[in-house]
Amino acid sequence: MYVPTRMFFTKGVGRHKDYLQSFELALRDAKIEKCNLVTVSSIFPPGCKRVSPDEGLKSLQPGQITFAVMARNATNEPNRLIAASIGVATPADTSQYGYLSEHHPFGETDERAGDYAEDLAATMLATTLGVEFDPTEAWDEREKQYKMSGKIVKVYNVTQSAEGHKEGMWTTVVASAILLP
Repeated sequence: MYVPTRMFFTKGVGRHKDYLQSFELALRDAKIEKCNLVTVSSIFPPGCKRVSPDEGLKSLQPGQITFAVMARNATNEPNRLIAASIGVATPADTSQYGYLSEHHPFGETDERAGDYAEDLAATMLATTLGVEFDPTEAWDEREKQYKMSGKIVKVYNVTQSAEGHKEGMWTTVVASAILLP
């Protein structure tokens, strides 16, 4: 049984005349191009520790099968705004699991895409905890956290946005959570 104990977040952008190469360059910018990425669904394991990208990258070897939650988006339309965002919601009780969400919109800024991804992850967590939840009413601006029926929920996001290349080259953005043993 494999349950990740550590996780790091990364993001990147790539531009190239070829779609696939722009994706490769985005992975390279995120420093995860050397991995064989396997995308997984969106559970933040109980007790999992967030580590810095520098610390997490030290654990990776070229060619390694690497589990990742990934959001990605691409365009070859000049000046089109794209984003890729991973939202995270973890309960105060670290023995319970949390959620990650992937959001990949067009026309949204980093802030807007990140806020939406956070709301999505928090909503998924609320349904798991069996509590009613309205992200617009549960947000505590001063404390920068959600409050759900007395349960405090921490949220954050990792978001990459970019404008499509002015001459129509492919532009790709990625945001990813890398799960480690």
